[in-house]
Amino acid sequence: MIGYRVKSFREEKKMSISELSTKSGVAKSYISSLERNLQTNPTILVLEKIASILCITVDALLHDQIDHSIDDEWMEILHDVMGSGISKEEMREFIEVRKCTVR
Repeated sequence: MIGYRVKSFREEKKMSISELSTKSGVAKSYISSLERNLQTNPTILVLEKIASILCITVDALLHDQIDHSIDDEWMEILHDVMGSGISKEEMREFIEVRKCTVR
C-alpha cells in the first residue's frame, strides 16, 4: 500500500510527518491519513511532491518491487563509468547528491 511505503521511506529518512508536510507542501493531516491508509487514492502531484522530498521515485511509492533489469543502453553507460576510473564510492556520492538536488 502507498501509505505504508510513504511511512517507511519517511521513517528511513528520520523525518517527522510535520517536516515532510512543511517541505513538500502537502497537508500534515493528508500525509497522516495517507500513512494510515484512510486516504488510498493520492494524486500523482501529491506523490511527486512527497517522493521529491524523500529523494525517491514515484514508482518506489507505487510498487512493492521495482523492475531492476538493466537494458543495453544502461549496460553501455555502466561500462563507460567503470572504464573511466571513477571509484564506486565516488559514483555513489555523485548519485546521492544528484538524487537530492533534482527536484
